Amino acid sequence: MAKAVGKIVISSESCKGCEICIVACPQKTITLSEQLNMKGYRPAVQTGAGCVGCVTCGLICPEGCITIYKEAR
Repeated sequence: MAKAVGKIVISSESCKGCEICIVACPQKTITLSEQLNMKGYRPAVQTGAGCVGCVTCGLICPEGCITIYKEAR
């Protein structure tokens, strides 16, 4: 069976750094950036491998700023 590999893209200018996606991620692949966006928030970023594309972060994001890509390998 093929293993799913995911990737998320977070709109850094839309993200308010609420950390809900960080708590919701079962793989713990999301953290807050050290950089501030134009509104003064620390946006969420994907860190390292491990994302399986489960879409939990995208569903829970109140701003709708996470796009999930998933592919089988």
